[in-house]
Amino acid sequence: MARGVNKVILVGNLGKDPEVQTFDTYKKASFSLATTEYSRDRDGNDVQHAEWHNIVLWRGLAEVAEQFLHKGSQVYIEGKIRTRSFEGKDGTKRYITEIQADNLVLLGGRKEGSGEHGSQPQSTNTYSHPANPVAPPIVEPSAQLNDHGDLPF
Repeated sequence: MARGVNKVILVGNLGKDPEVQTFDTYKKASFSLATTEYSRDRDGNDVQHAEWHNIVLWRGLAEVAEQFLHKGSQVYIEGKIRTRSFEGKDGTKRYITEIQADNLVLLGGRKEGSGEHGSQPQSTNTYSHPANPVAPPIVEPSAQLNDHGDLPF
């Protein structure tokens, strides 16, 4: 049976500082991320379109977000699209679509005057966690290993 793919890759800037919630054994961070596309209209004028995404990070990634991210930070995000429902204050059922991130790369340089090397560019830092750290990876029964222990494709 074929399996679906739910993967999102975004590069954008935070619209606000991450909001961090602490639970008994883990943290959750959420923030809005703007991705911007540029095009030209019929008259040749440059047109800019920003799309806003709701990003959610859990556990270790939430801790990274709390420590290193702030409004305006540029990040690379990989994750899955999730839609959930909740009851609004007026009692109506509402829906929100979020990107549940499982990979985060900090892009861009440090701000002037931050740290001991304020003018030095920041190296790219990648943070990730498995989507389900307890479950082993799924291997299709039809996938056979070759003599070197590799998959044949």
